[in-house]
Amino acid sequence: MSEAKKDARVANLEKVKAELLARKQELEQEMTTLYQDKFSDDQVQDAGDQALTSVMESLKSSFHDAKLEEYNRIIKALDMIKDGTYGICVDCDNPILEKRLKSFPNATRCLACQEAFENTHHDSI
Repeated sequence: MSEAKKDARVANLEKVKAELLARKQELEQEMTTLYQDKFSDDQVQDAGDQALTSVMESLKSSFHDAKLEEYNRIIKALDMIKDGTYGICVDCDNPILEKRLKSFPNATRCLACQEAFENTHHDSI
């Protein structure tokens, strides 16, 4: 790899890392707020209020789970940046497309290798 390409890759990784760290901080704040928010004022509720509170708590839990899943993907991506494996396919050693990494920051395979992996391991996924 030429020196210019290495410099561009390092600069891009720093940009990605900064974006991931910023999103990680946002998620931490959002999850803290979600955890602290209450849908009921702890007063006696009729059946309708209880049902609404239950539904809202369930939605809150689902939303929190989705945030936590994204948070864990970001942590994994930051670890891969640190150990030098971010953006490199574990199967073919080719770069993973930036578009894929934007959607799945912890992707370890390029799209072609991921599809091949899923086709051969579909029973265990």
